[in-house]
Amino acid sequence: MDKDVLFLLHFASTIFMTGVIWIVQLVHYPGFQFVEEKRFIDFEKFHKFKISLIVLPAMLIELFTGIFIILFHAKIYFERFFIFNLIILFIIWLITFVFSVPLHKKLENGKDLKAIRLLINTNWIRTFGWSIRLILLSFISFNI
Repeated sequence: MDKDVLFLLHFASTIFMTGVIWIVQLVHYPGFQFVEEKRFIDFEKFHKFKISLIVLPAMLIELFTGIFIILFHAKIYFERFFIFNLIILFIIWLITFVFSVPLHKKLENGKDLKAIRLLINTNWIRTFGWSIRLILLSFISFNI
């Protein structure tokens, strides 16, 4: 695939995920605290299914286009912070599977304010990660 198309897909998915993560961080996750306990399990199931439809395709596009860029066009992007950018992406994925997924699994059993607070707090790492990625990719895009 053409390097410019790969980069455009990668950049677009990062723009999208940065917007989504800020909404999740500032509105959606804090809103978990206001869901009634008797409806929380249904809410969590609803959330996990619907949010996966939104974020999973974008996260996979972001991951695979980043890997393809490194594999097939490393000389172009290596000197422009792209490796650092992918390291941040892998940290985001790590935080997702080490904290976010298990905390959502715990919330499937019922409302747990401590788990919700931990979900909010650990999600700041992902929020800042995507924000930094967006800044770095913007810089890269202006210097290609």
